[in-house]
Amino acid sequence: MDLNWLRDFECLARTLSFTRAADERNITQSAFSRRIKALESWVGLPLINRATYPVQLTDSGRNFLPIAIAAVSQLTEARQTIRDADRGDRRFIRFSVLHTISVNFLASRIEALQRTIPDLRARVMSDSLSTCCELLVEGAVDIMLCYTHHTVTPTIDDTAFERKDLTIDRLLPVAAAGPVRAMGWDLARRDGPPIPYLAYEQSSFLGLVVENTVNHQPLNVTTIYVDGLVEAIKRRLMAGSGFAWMPETAVASELARGDIVQIGDAALSTDMTISAFANPAGFDDTAAALWAQL
Repeated sequence: MDLNWLRDFECLARTLSFTRAADERNITQSAFSRRIKALESWVGLPLINRATYPVQLTDSGRNFLPIAIAAVSQLTEARQTIRDADRGDRRFIRFSVLHTISVNFLASRIEALQRTIPDLRARVMSDSLSTCCELLVEGAVDIMLCYTHHTVTPTIDDTAFERKDLTIDRLLPVAAAGPVRAMGWDLARRDGPPIPYLAYEQSSFLGLVVENTVNHQPLNVTTIYVDGLVEAIKRRLMAGSGFAWMPETAVASELARGDIVQIGDAALSTDMTISAFANPAGFDDTAAALWAQL
């Protein structure tokens, strides 16, 4: 059992649409369908009648729905109670954050803030965009940090959470300098051997941003590796395996030293915003000070 399956089922029961529910859950429709089927396998009975339009719950699905909703609610409440008890007198401010933002931006930012806010204690949970959003909406974290882009933006209720844009992070097509010099890698070239491409999962945030940035331009590339983590792709990049689109914060020092170089013009780069989401109404003095200075 995966708790996300229950959240998926509740969303599908509310929308009665695989497409809309997958959008709300920030995953592809095929991945969403697989998770619903996994839940049905766990229960042992069909929960969704897919022969109707819109889809409907089966009798088993209608019986299971209140149990699923109660289970998610009770587990979330129990987790929060345990975390509250563990805080003691000095409260941790809890963040959900995309992994690459945690490594390349938030860690140093918190270190700087702790010099000006002595009582600041932070607990950071790095995960996927959908999980980060869930943790914020459920109240399991105080602040969420993620990328936003004009073509891909997380689904967050603007009336429930404030948004603060912190900095711009540029997404650049780059490769290790050695192979670029030796093999003449240049995304403007249409002839010669295709350039090995280290790609993000297509359903991931960065994968969607790259797809919208390239916008079906005819690039002479061949995909040799796919991963969801920036740091994993960066390791292959630094080894000279191919090129990738990288957040500038993740490769700033390597760019400055000349270890990696851009291999595409400005049209193949795009600006992303590192944004913070929170509901400051419930913040104590320390959290309010952090939010003001973040």
